[in-house]
Amino acid sequence: MAFLQNDLSKGAAVLLRNIILTVSVVVLGACSTPPQKPATSARGDYAYTREYISWLIGQGMSDDGVTGLSIALVDDQQVVWAQGFGYADEAAGIKATPDTQYHLGSIAKVFTATAAMQLHEQGKLDIDQPLQRYLPAFSIRSRHGDTRGITARNIMTHHSGLPGYRVRGMSERHPAPFEEQVTAVRDEYVATPPGTVFAYSNLGVSLLGAAIGEVSGDCYAGYMNRYLLQPLGMTRSEFAPRIPGKAYKDGKEVEAIPLRDLPSSSLISSASDMTRFMRMVFADGSLDGRQILKPESLREMFRVQNAGVPLDFDFRMGLGWMLSGVDVPRAGAVASHGGTTLNYHTMMAVLPEHKLGVVVLSNSANAQALVAKVTEETLKLALEAKRGIVQPQKSFAASEIVPLSGDDLRDYAGYFETLIGLVRVEDRDGELIAELMGFDFELVKHEAGHFGVRLKLLGFIPVANQQMKEMQLSLHRIDGREVLAYRKDGQAMLVGEKLHPQPLPEYLDDYVGEYEFANPHDGPLPENVRVVREGDLLVGEFNSSLMPGFLFRTAFLPAPTQGELIMAGIGSGKGETLRVAKVDGVAHIYFSGFDLKMRTQRAAR
Repeated sequence: MAFLQNDLSKGAAVLLRNIILTVSVVVLGACSTPPQKPATSARGDYAYTREYISWLIGQGMSDDGVTGLSIALVDDQQVVWAQGFGYADEAAGIKATPDTQYHLGSIAKVFTATAAMQLHEQGKLDIDQPLQRYLPAFSIRSRHGDTRGITARNIMTHHSGLPGYRVRGMSERHPAPFEEQVTAVRDEYVATPPGTVFAYSNLGVSLLGAAIGEVSGDCYAGYMNRYLLQPLGMTRSEFAPRIPGKAYKDGKEVEAIPLRDLPSSSLISSASDMTRFMRMVFADGSLDGRQILKPESLREMFRVQNAGVPLDFDFRMGLGWMLSGVDVPRAGAVASHGGTTLNYHTMMAVLPEHKLGVVVLSNSANAQALVAKVTEETLKLALEAKRGIVQPQKSFAASEIVPLSGDDLRDYAGYFETLIGLVRVEDRDGELIAELMGFDFELVKHEAGHFGVRLKLLGFIPVANQQMKEMQLSLHRIDGREVLAYRKDGQAMLVGEKLHPQPLPEYLDDYVGEYEFANPHDGPLPENVRVVREGDLLVGEFNSSLMPGFLFRTAFLPAPTQGELIMAGIGSGKGETLRVAKVDGVAHIYFSGFDLKMRTQRAAR
């Protein structure tokens, strides 16, 4: 039921963006010539960086229907560029500026991790002790032994095994206090043992925020304001369940609903304020003579924490900071975090070795790809301007497609639960055809051994654009699982697991049908929710008005206890538990606080 998430995990967001680009019709906007790069320029001269990125932003905003965007670039203790583009409020004619407030989404997680490290320094919160030691009201069930392995450290690296979200109430016009989740999850289950795999968890970071409130003797928002935002001079920033300004989609104003989970997704800030946080990072934890964090704490936050986790492949996490995902070759470590909500898209990325950082903030639902591209390109040009480090020419050598073997057909045919849903791969007359979100793709094998994809337009015409040509998929056997990896820019990440269904208990047939929400909330909800049976798989399906034309599917497997189902797969949003029961003869499914009731009850068996 990951369809309910307001903030996609990093891997899922990247993969989903590539799929959307693949199946979308590319519409070329008006031609515009990029500014010419000077033959030479002085070190520390960011004129061309500003000129080229301004052009790139203008083009992207026009092509993608982005209404407002702000950017700031920091070189150590200097803000070398800060500018707004478009509108903060188009109807009122208010232009975006560096001081425009935005909803930063999951960039909040970096601040929560910073606060946890402050308390760790003070001896109030040992990040390697059980979370329950600091949050006694917290408990959760487990099929994998006790839960004492859930610590602040593995929450900050998204390796706690906790569910991704407590979804109901996450997005409402008047959200309840986020701390209510502490006791609301006591009858839920962890998805995996701690340390198993990277699995993005807003819930985990919200619980960590509640612990920060407990051990500090203050509420979370109060602590963050008093010990982080105020000392940094971030006067236009706060943690609050509100939307700071207008939000847009396709150039039209839309209602943006607040988010409940302050520690994981509800930071309000501006590009100017965010430069003060980056300056603190580059000054070994101090700003304007005040020590916010010790240098050794910052070093630990930027240290790779998950190098020994096989299922993570090449994806790397620090504490709060992601160390994969933003591609700046020859830069050393690249630490970043983005915020991907329904209407706001944001990104902060820093190069610690070179003391360069950028923040890009937008108020538009269409801005995700633009924000990511502007972030990377700005850092690349800034690195060249400061250090003279030129990026390598990116080339893609086409690999010859080779015939599929019998082993290929056997290994890749079947069901795969991926970060963006269930994929069925069929052997159709010696071709591997994958069905994803209502579209058909052909898996083709390259001579290097990996697999690529081609869209089957109209069901039979193979089409491959550059995005598809660069996709590299491969099957691996790790820890007794058959998992699918996606490789891009030389780095692999987990995207799915092959399923081996077992016969379903007969009672589950009574839960096949169409469902409605018996207890909806203000936030967006899926449409046409139904459960279908495909052989020995129980499959949930739904559509979403946010992405018309796509069919989302996910598989449910029976748990050892009757009346419980487990979301198939491994990684973000997988392994979570649903409950099924009949109330007055009507089938219900309970998940993450929601009660889904069957619309037309089948005759009882």
